[in-house]
Amino acid sequence: MILYIAVMAGVTYLIRAIPFTAFRKKIRSAFVRRFLGYVPYGVLSAMTFPAMVTSTGNTAAGAAGTVAAVILAWLELPLIVVALAASAVSFVVQMIFPA
Repeated sequence: MILYIAVMAGVTYLIRAIPFTAFRKKIRSAFVRRFLGYVPYGVLSAMTFPAMVTSTGNTAAGAAGTVAAVILAWLELPLIVVALAASAVSFVVQMIFPA
């Protein structure tokens, strides 16, 4: 158990330490700076999207809730409205099409 924690601590440290040692000077390339600016959004999406689609155990319900959330977020509605509406859409689709 201690070995697992030590390995995870080492990996977490390396992920944070390598960029500091590899990039000592300011990054001047506009392309690289823009690319690095989008990395957090891409990583968050890659971690979140599969969970949103499979969270209900019914792929159709998860996909419908995700689509509803994306549309409502695109319309710039408040977060609580987006979350409640996506949950409601997912629930209704799950009741219509049980797994």
